Amino acid sequence: MAELTPLLATRWSPRAFDPGADLTDDELTSMLEAARWAPSARNSQPWRFVVGRRDDERHKQILANLTGANQRWAGRASALLVGTYLPGSHSAYDLGQAVAHLSVQATSLGLHVHQMAGFDGDGLRASLALPAEVQPHVVVAVGRLADPATLPDDLRERETAPRQRHPLAELILP
Repeated sequence: MAELTPLLATRWSPRAFDPGADLTDDELTSMLEAARWAPSARNSQPWRFVVGRRDDERHKQILANLTGANQRWAGRASALLVGTYLPGSHSAYDLGQAVAHLSVQATSLGLHVHQMAGFDGDGLRASLALPAEVQPHVVVAVGRLADPATLPDDLRERETAPRQRHPLAELILP
């Protein structure tokens, strides 16, 4: 494998989050600043985030709108963020850039991020009173690792399985 910066090589999406670990204000601000500085089409910066810290009302609202599979583990994360975007031709791509930057910054802080598509967008919109033009697109769990033994058996197996990626040759089209 070609050399990869450790921030990318060690990044992964765990489900075992430490339910006693909180994010500091500085850690949260640092991750959001990284997202703020992500590139976007015509510098439009169409992303917006809703932040819920464990046990606050927003965290509960976000958690309630996750699929049952994600609810099994995501409530233990220190924070749940809803990544949204404003309408535009490249807005979803730009939000992806912002979340990628947030993820790399989280890794640099010793935190982990797990991105989720399994949620009820209309439910989030209603629960969080999002403006009509704001599109929820991803929910991001952030926190510190816990022992995988704290997970149910099926999730523990997935958590401890070797990471796999398609070979690079499969990702390049002829």
